[in-house]
Amino acid sequence: MRYYSVAEFAQKWSMSERGVRNYCAQGKIEGAFLKGKTWMIPDGATKPEKSTTSQRPSSSLLARLKEEKHSRRKGGIYQKLQIDMTYNSNHMEGSQLTHEQTRYIYETNTIGLENTILQVDDIVETVNHFRCIDLMIDRATFTLSEAFIKQLHATLKTGTSDSRKDWIGIGAYKKLPNEVGGFETVPPEQVTEQMQALLASYHSIEVKTLDDILEFHVHFELIHPFQDGNGRVGRLIMFKECLRSNITPFIITDDMKLYYYRGLSEWKRKKGLLRDTCLAAQDTFKQYLDYFRIPYDRKS
Repeated sequence: MRYYSVAEFAQKWSMSERGVRNYCAQGKIEGAFLKGKTWMIPDGATKPEKSTTSQRPSSSLLARLKEEKHSRRKGGIYQKLQIDMTYNSNHMEGSQLTHEQTRYIYETNTIGLENTILQVDDIVETVNHFRCIDLMIDRATFTLSEAFIKQLHATLKTGTSDSRKDWIGIGAYKKLPNEVGGFETVPPEQVTEQMQALLASYHSIEVKTLDDILEFHVHFELIHPFQDGNGRVGRLIMFKECLRSNITPFIITDDMKLYYYRGLSEWKRKKGLLRDTCLAAQDTFKQYLDYFRIPYDRKS
């Protein structure tokens, strides 16, 4: 497939380049993705229609996250989300940084070393994950798209050693077959088709439940569209979609890892395993909301 620049589509659609870039960043142009700092738009992309209705109101949690993100407030739910989700999601994937080191990097933007050897990738991916959470908050109410998913991956992996390997695409689907938990995943040549089918099926659900979000997550991980980083991208998507559907979100902690992985592998036979793990994580997050006095739907 051929890809074109923002300038070329701006001329084609008779609009400003800034407007086209905004459409790309908002995930409104199917298949558009960032290559470095340049948006690439696929041939045949259709111009998004301007919405005639206002966005749905943000939940109290999302409103607070946006407020604290904008003001860079310390000690609130935004900071707790940044540190706890980044530490746990990265640690599940092998990062050796401790929770305290993650907190220190977030709060001071520096690294404290005391007779400790750290992997550079662990540090880079920690900072990148902070940026992914910001992106997730900014796009929380937007429709989930391939472009946004690829942007999350590109943000997570930029500057890592993987970004210097030709066989690993940053912000692009995998080039080589891979496995997860000993299970075969979708072959590279089928990823685009299956991701588009998964998104189409998901978007056909008008009012999404927690089970709908979990169903999407399981299939996303079974496709395993990227060479690496699928788990972290998948968990960011789950959090975003909970925010969008006004469902209390959750953080899968490292001590729940085995239960979480078991739930993923057993979803087709026993949906309750993954659901119960996520509900337990949701209960913990509700305690955070109670502490920070953020109202939420106690039935969600």
